[in-house]
Amino acid sequence: MRHRVPIFTLSFAMTLGVGASFVFDVPAAAAQDTTKKKRRKEAEIAAVEITPAVAADLQKVATERGLRVEDLTAALKTYLPSGKLDDYIIFSSGGHSGQVFMIGVPSMRLLRSIAVFTPEPWQGYGYGAGQEVLEQGNFGESEVLWGDTHHPALSETGGEYDGQFLFIGDKANARLAVIDLRDMETKQIVKNPLTVSDHGASFVTPDTDYIVEGGQYSTPLGFAYSTVEDYEANYRGMVTLWKFDRKTGRIDPSKSFALELPPYFQDLADAGKKVSDGLIFLNSFCVESVTPGFDIGAVNFEAGCSQRDTDYLHIIDWKKAAQVFAAGGCEMVNGFPVMKMKKAAEEGVLCLAPEPKSPHGVDVTPNGEFIVVAGKLDPHVTVYSNTKIRDAIAKKKFSSSDAYGIPVLDFDAVMEVQVELGLGPLHTQYDNQGYAYTSLFLDSAVARWTLGGEYASKHPEEPWKLVTKTPVQYNIGHLVAAEGDTVSPDGGYLVAMNKWSLDRFFPTGPLLPQNFQLVDIAKSGTTMPVLYDMPIGVGEPHYAQMIKADKLHPWTVYPAVGWNPQTQSPDPNAVKLGEEKVVRDGHNVTVYMTAVRSHFAPDRFELNEGDSVTMHITSQEQSLDATHGFCIGGYNINLSLEPGESATLHFKADKSGVYPFYCTEFCSALHLEMLGYMVVKPSEPAVKVTEASKP
Repeated sequence: MRHRVPIFTLSFAMTLGVGASFVFDVPAAAAQDTTKKKRRKEAEIAAVEITPAVAADLQKVATERGLRVEDLTAALKTYLPSGKLDDYIIFSSGGHSGQVFMIGVPSMRLLRSIAVFTPEPWQGYGYGAGQEVLEQGNFGESEVLWGDTHHPALSETGGEYDGQFLFIGDKANARLAVIDLRDMETKQIVKNPLTVSDHGASFVTPDTDYIVEGGQYSTPLGFAYSTVEDYEANYRGMVTLWKFDRKTGRIDPSKSFALELPPYFQDLADAGKKVSDGLIFLNSFCVESVTPGFDIGAVNFEAGCSQRDTDYLHIIDWKKAAQVFAAGGCEMVNGFPVMKMKKAAEEGVLCLAPEPKSPHGVDVTPNGEFIVVAGKLDPHVTVYSNTKIRDAIAKKKFSSSDAYGIPVLDFDAVMEVQVELGLGPLHTQYDNQGYAYTSLFLDSAVARWTLGGEYASKHPEEPWKLVTKTPVQYNIGHLVAAEGDTVSPDGGYLVAMNKWSLDRFFPTGPLLPQNFQLVDIAKSGTTMPVLYDMPIGVGEPHYAQMIKADKLHPWTVYPAVGWNPQTQSPDPNAVKLGEEKVVRDGHNVTVYMTAVRSHFAPDRFELNEGDSVTMHITSQEQSLDATHGFCIGGYNINLSLEPGESATLHFKADKSGVYPFYCTEFCSALHLEMLGYMVVKPSEPAVKVTEASKP
């Protein structure tokens, strides 16, 4: 019997011992969508018959491996046979690696690490190619060759992920990168000219007009100097709105600007959507403006930043801010336009609202009406109403002003409700059933709770109430649900991003992996089982976004032979077959080379010590997965040449000798024969070795 269903369930009874009967409910992976109109296609699935013999085999495997029934269920829900594709793709921050990770869901297979802020040899990033992108992120004259990536953001159209671009921030060095999802390569890095480090990057407005980069630790803006004793007078926070040009696929610094903020530690941000479109919500901590000393017994940040009962939620009207910027309402700081606090307050661009102390998450609901803030030192999440905020701003329902003259909205006038969830709430995501999910750091759990307002009709439980908690291992920070921060979340899957793993995996020495756990949130109510533990051998990933796989349309081969990945167009220096050559102009040498299975042409070129060398290498391949590498030992050169790619590299031949170059990707049966020689003649004549002179 055959059934046609969008997401089929395979239910079978299986006897494991006398009188023990269990039913497994297994959601199958949805097939990849091949049309633009439908996200998923229905699949015809034949019923699977579990015969007594099959049941006995499964019983034997389960017994031998000590598996529980729920273990078998989890395995069935996550296993993908070879050749089957994942329904979703996670783009996760790579933490201290400075990169981005691509992970499939539900398989939880690591698909790729995307090179961003750190040189990466497999992709040839920073080892001959990509160097110009890395150099965009230098700190003045100083090279910065690592990053602490925190918050990836997919480009959006109408508040929905559109699968075109990915942005990622670097907390350590206040940088922002642009990744083109057609080839999953970094195209641009911008360094913030106002601050050394940040945290609230990156977040996008609903149509990706701007990429929001919130600050973190207050400093004198523009890398200026000021003694800490002048903290209140000279130290400032900031938020930068980077203008994104979708046609060029680049940030346009000339149309970007920043807002000067009080010297609080601004943290994470979220842009309003639908009814709250036009607003940015940015939380902060340490509004006490603590300036600790070094003396024993002096107040430190840990204690000093937790003295007050509340911190401040910054509410920014970014559309009005853009108008003020366009009208010349900014001052230049280190060559970058900055709207001063006083101006922002006078123009109605900026106001504050009290929020629970030490907050670390601010997340707008899919309909844009509610803004959820979690304070690490408060067992509640505080829910604000967009309607109440706009009404309070219009009617000037301010309870006070802060020390810098910024109006503070009355808390009771803008707060909708507080929901008690547990210890250490951090971040919130949403599903399509009217539930919210909040990470609880101290409880090491994920809390499911009900939203109110228009969401109340979607679930049977009372609105604004905790429904259940699922323990995770351990110390969860961020979490990500399927399209869980868009205007139309999918539900189904959630991933807990845990800082510790302790007893979960084989110990890898004192430095243990962190743990991504896949949680099944497909059913309503109290059932949220953990399906999979995925060790992350790089610390410390922070945030992630999960997009439908069928929204991504990456190239598998570049559109034409001779393609330049940086310009995303044919390269004028691309080399055609039969046009390979070596051209010398004084001490400048240009090598025009092709690569095709299984040889380089030319496979030998000669240089003089001190020559400046430019190499144009074009892969002639047009077959799927036919990648070549190109490395020169001793010269720190390694390229990855995907099918059709043209790459250019520059180096100085400053070491004489004979240097083999070879393909680093096993490309064919004659891969080892894909080599050549770079011969560098010494500037001084070499001593000829004769029989008489041999020892």
